[in-house]
Amino acid sequence: MKGMTQSAFALPETIEELKAFALAMAEKAVKLEAKVIDLEDRNAKADERIAHLHQILKTFERARFGRSSEKLGVKSLDDDEQMAFVFEEIATGIAAIEAEFKTPSDPAEAAKRAPRPRKGFAAHLERVEEMIEPEERPELAGKIKVKIGEDVTERLDVTPAKFRVIVTRRPKYVYKDAETNEQIDGVYQAAAPSHIIEGGIPTEALLAFIATSKYADGLPLYRQEAIYARDGVEISRSLMAQWMGRLGFELVILADYILEAIKKAERVFADETTLPTLGGTSGKAKVAYLWAYARDDRPFGGQGPPMVAYRFEDNRSTECVANHLKGYSGILQVDGYVAYKSLAKDLAKSQKNKPLYLAGCWAHLRRKFYELHIAKKSEIATFTLERMKALWAVEDEVRGKPPEIRAAARQSQSAQLVDDLYKLWEQTLARISAKSELAKTIRYATGHRESLERFLHDGRIEIDSNIVERAIRPQTITRKNSLFAGNDGGGRTWATIATLLQTAKMNHVDPYAWLSQTLTRLTNQWPLDQIEELMPWNFKPYGSG
Repeated sequence: MKGMTQSAFALPETIEELKAFALAMAEKAVKLEAKVIDLEDRNAKADERIAHLHQILKTFERARFGRSSEKLGVKSLDDDEQMAFVFEEIATGIAAIEAEFKTPSDPAEAAKRAPRPRKGFAAHLERVEEMIEPEERPELAGKIKVKIGEDVTERLDVTPAKFRVIVTRRPKYVYKDAETNEQIDGVYQAAAPSHIIEGGIPTEALLAFIATSKYADGLPLYRQEAIYARDGVEISRSLMAQWMGRLGFELVILADYILEAIKKAERVFADETTLPTLGGTSGKAKVAYLWAYARDDRPFGGQGPPMVAYRFEDNRSTECVANHLKGYSGILQVDGYVAYKSLAKDLAKSQKNKPLYLAGCWAHLRRKFYELHIAKKSEIATFTLERMKALWAVEDEVRGKPPEIRAAARQSQSAQLVDDLYKLWEQTLARISAKSELAKTIRYATGHRESLERFLHDGRIEIDSNIVERAIRPQTITRKNSLFAGNDGGGRTWATIATLLQTAKMNHVDPYAWLSQTLTRLTNQWPLDQIEELMPWNFKPYGSG
């Protein structure tokens, strides 16, 4: 064969050479077999390790979604952030094992492998083209090169955020008479542009970046301070805190507008969660509350945009929710907290107010039975969970359909299931200890029966209040990285800015892009009668028409 030396194919010529050759080949065969066995063993162990990690990952996934669906047989974990860390570490471990054992040693072999189909990158991302031409070979000099095709690959790249300085120059001018050359009185100069922080150093884009990092991404100011310092930019957390306070003041009118828009809905979701707060001058932490009110008409075919409004309060009294929902009448979808019941009763007593109808949350009730199930304290709880699955199966079928279709499906499929459950619970309650946890849970169900059954007759109502729970969940990340000092110590600002940024995310709008544009518009004296155009659901990036 051309290019190969004759010695490469030379065979032994004597008996002794033949024996030596056979012995050498036998030794190589033994070593090769041992190597193959070793590789097979290592691959088997790698597969076993990967399978084990995948099993852990599936378990955590069931636990993660157990909060909303209460999958049977899986413990519910309370720390979403810690769970996120677990997911990251497991995924990293699997990738490391696969890289160690599954990557072909021969690069040419890897190149032959068919590329895996993958989703293309978003069209708006900048494309940076690079052309890699084959090496010019001397033997091809003077020949005509004809392109017959090309291979194109795309990889995701990033340019880390970098600070820059906007230098604004405003020249000063005087005018002279063209004939006499005498100076005309007066100095002419363009007016200084308005800014959110007058006389300060930040642009509106920087304010938006800091606010989005803190209130949408849960990155505390002290961490931002350290990150910016790596770029040689020293901005103290105290200074950024002052900027955020000013920002909250400027944006409160927009947040109030969103709450008023929510109260125009036929159905409103409400929920509240605790916040760590410093109490008085003692330095000890106490509990404050973040109230959340959400609107999302899409589940019953509504076309209005989804939105959420937060309110920071030092307590969770009925007075708080009454102030927040002043003027609202309609359906209020909530859990079983007594403040909502009290509000509905107070409004019912007054002839001046239209009624407020409470709709219960079956997910909240299911969670109570689930705790009994995982503790293996009640077969009735396990049976209840199994029966409840059918209720959510009906909801999956009617989600997004008009109210009348949803109500009809529930009457034909869900009503009997609910009636059977209440009969079971009442029978069980009569024969168990009144002090047992199961009895308490059943009494909760029977005590809220009217509100829990309301979804069966009204297609606008959801079976649960997961919409507002999903809206309030992102704020728990910030809660873990914050310690407030009451409503006047950052709580109101947090609620204001979080209202706007979370509403932007609910409408699939980049919160930073929206806030940056909105702050610029506000500095340019945007008219108040056009405030609707500033809302996140009406956002249009510059240049999009």
